[in-house]
Parts: sequence; C-alpha cells; structure tokens
Amino acid sequence: MKDKYSIIKWRNKSIERLLAEKETTNHRLRRTLGAFDLATLGIGAIIGTGIFVLTGVVSANYAGPGIVLSFVLAGIASGLAALIYAEMASAIPVAGSAYTFTYVTIGEIFAWLVGWNLILEYIVSAGAVAIGWSSYFVDLLSSAGITLPAAITASPFNGGLINLPAALIVLMLTGLIITGAQHSATANKFVVAAKLAAILLFIGLGFRHINPDNWKPFLPFGITGIVHGASIVFFAYIGFDAVSTAAEEVKNPRRDLTIGIVASLVTATVLYILVSLVLTGMAHYSTLNTASPVTSAMLRAGLPWAAAVISVGALAGLTSVLLVVLYGQSRIFFAMARDGLLPPVFDWVHPRLHTPLWDSLIIGLVVASIGAFLPISIVAELANIGTLSAFIAVSAGLLLLRAKRPDIPRPFRVPWVPLIPVLSIIMSTYLAINLPVLTWIRFITWIIIGLFVYFAYGYRHSRLSEKTSTPAPIIYNLLAPASKSLCQPTKKRNS
Repeated sequence: MKDKYSIIKWRNKSIERLLAEKETTNHRLRRTLGAFDLATLGIGAIIGTGIFVLTGVVSANYAGPGIVLSFVLAGIASGLAALIYAEMASAIPVAGSAYTFTYVTIGEIFAWLVGWNLILEYIVSAGAVAIGWSSYFVDLLSSAGITLPAAITASPFNGGLINLPAALIVLMLTGLIITGAQHSATANKFVVAAKLAAILLFIGLGFRHINPDNWKPFLPFGITGIVHGASIVFFAYIGFDAVSTAAEEVKNPRRDLTIGIVASLVTATVLYILVSLVLTGMAHYSTLNTASPVTSAMLRAGLPWAAAVISVGALAGLTSVLLVVLYGQSRIFFAMARDGLLPPVFDWVHPRLHTPLWDSLIIGLVVASIGAFLPISIVAELANIGTLSAFIAVSAGLLLLRAKRPDIPRPFRVPWVPLIPVLSIIMSTYLAINLPVLTWIRFITWIIIGLFVYFAYGYRHSRLSEKTSTPAPIIYNLLAPASKSLCQPTKKRNS
C-alpha cells in the first residue's frame, strides 16, 4: 500500500545494468579519445568567454582588481565539483555526465531534472557564445576595412533581421561533430593551441605594462563584490563537465577521465588568475566595461599588432567553446534517449560515422536559431543556475554512492569524504543564491515545464518502466492528464 500512494517512485538504475546496456545495445559510440584529447576538450570548453569577455565586465561593475579573488572563489567551487566528477566518471564511465551519475545514485526523476537543467545550460550557453563569436568576427572584419550590414549581423531585438554569422558558425561546427568525435577532438586541439598562444602573448606583453597604482583600491566594491563577481565568472568554469560527457568514447575511461577533468580545470584556473591580474594592472578597472577588454588594454598600451593577434585568438577561443558545448549537449541527449526519457530519434547512431546524427543536427538547428534571432541579454542569464543545480545533485550522489556501493572499483577517490562533497553543495548553493531573482523565476518555470514533459513522455517510455509493474505515483496521476493534453494530439484530430 505504501508504493501505491507514494508521491514519487524512487526507481533508479544499477551500475551493473547501466554498463551491461551500454555493451549490449546497438546504440554505441566508438572509443577514440585519450587523456590529452580530454584535457584539450576541457580547456577548449572552459577558456573562452571568461577570459575574453567577463574579465572586463566583472572588474568594472562588481569586483575591481579583486576579480582575482572572484576567480579563486569560483575556481574553488568548481574544483570541489571537479574532484567529485572525476570519481563518478571513473566509477561510471558512461555518456551523460551529471545526468547519468544522478540516475544511478538518486533516481530517475531527479536524473531527468538534472538532464533537463543541463539542456538549459548547454543550449543557452552555446547560443550566448555563438552571439559573442559573431560580435568578435564582425569587429575583426571591421578592423580590416570590411563592414557587414546590420541587417545580417544583429537579431531583430537589436535592430537587424538575422545574426547570420552566429547561425553559420553553429551549423559548421555541427557538421564537424557529426563526422566523429576524433575529428572534433583533432580540430579542437588546433583551435586550443591558437587561443593559448594568444593568452600567453597577452600575459607576456602585458606584464611589462603593469602600473601598480591601477590595483588601488583592490576591493572597491568590498567583499560582497567578490562574491557577486564569483557568481558571474562561474559561467567561465562550467565547461569542465563536458569532459565527462565523452566518457563512452574514451579508450581508458577509468584513468583518462580523471586526468582530463583535473588537468583542464587547473590549467584554466591558473590562466584566469594571471590574465585578470595583468589586465587590471594594465588598465584601471573602471575603464574595462567592454566586450573586448583584453584587446582594449593592448590598444591603450600602444600595441595594435598584439591587439589584432589576440582578437584572432579570442575568435579561436570562442570557437572551441562552442564546439565542445555542442558536442557535450549531443551526448547528454543521447544518454537520455537511450534510457527512454527522450524520443528514439535522439539515440540513433549513424552506422558508418558512429555518431548520434539526428541528435546533433536537431541541437545545431536549435542553437543556430537562438544565435540568429535572440539577443545575448536574454540567453546568457540561465546557464549558471542549471550548472550549479547539477553540481549539487552530483555531490549528493557521491555521498549516496559511497554509502550504498562501497564495493565498486574507483580508480580515483575523492579525499576527505564527506567534507569535500558537503563543501561543494554549500558553495554551489551559496553562489546560486547570489544570482538575480529573475533568473530564479525563469529557472523554476523551466523545472515545471520539465516535470510536465517527464510525466507526458519520459515516465511511461522509460526503459525502467518496462521492467516494473508497480503503480504510478500520485504526482504522475496528477500531472500526466494535463501534460498529455499539452503534448499529444487528440483522438479526434488523429482520426
């Protein structure tokens, strides 16, 4: 009787079943990636918007030179989560990242919500990066004397008709991702090398033009400014979880995933701190409220050639971020569809390319549409809160996995458990609380929509529902009729 009247069914998938399904299903991905591939994927996803855009905006409006401490605080929060991701990925080397980890630890409905939030994170952040890429591309052409009309470089919200460069770069990278993970990883290595060279050039040249007086006052907005700044620059770190989405395509996942996650995050954090320190030393923080603070600082220092080179590096940086974000989203959709929570079209693997073709194509078209027709002010607000909710779920999942399954192999083990997971939950929650109220309202609305979609489709089509005859929970009986009417045509219309 207790099951009959339960609010939510706590059905979840065992690790053994998850691994067995991965090996026996026809919907499998080819193992082609190594530790270096994963590290460059992580660096490609993390280093981009944070260095080339957010450093100036956050310095000018929130933290001043104290942005260095904002990056340290956000880096600590991300580092705690990265350790947890490393253990979970080494123990559960299957595509899906936080969604898969939550499925085997907490349960299906929470896994669905994590996956639903990751959809928000990846698609929204990809759209924002595509718009930023378009802006840098247009500026680079302008510096060469080529001016594109506003009608094809701005959204209808910004006085144009379509942001064509944003849509085209998304579609080009989608085509690259469809050709295979190894092709994507190879292209990403070249792009990452270009942007790292640009960043190191900025650090090397900028160090000679530092004026210590620009660091005074170091905390013009106080401690509160550091925290607010950290909640915003956290956007710069969210790419490292894209490494774990590639788990199923890694040659030696139990070792290489840990190396890729930790190496990419450490490298990115060190570079963020150095760039923000040099940037605020070269120019007063109040002058950095621009979309291109790094190149602006070079121009003020009388180094126009360096500004041009760094602009190319910034373009490369945003390209690699967009590539990895699109790749990561396609693998999360693939994992959710293979579990039956999304329609089968999302887990169909091309027989020759061994990639989820329709999955990648649909995502590419959606992101291209966002980049083409929406302004960055709308699409950039929701990425952080989706990621923070995933971090909280994975941290809680590690505590449950340690308690329920202490026997499973763990090539990497998080030290000081439960302290590290608890600190990760506290810091992620604290950063989420500091996000704007409007972001929370939109997030809650997204969650409600997700619950309707789950009970309209996912709950009934889940592969776990095929193995159980237990009654549906009360929440299903309440939400399913309404969600069905919204998501399915009527019988009369079918006839």
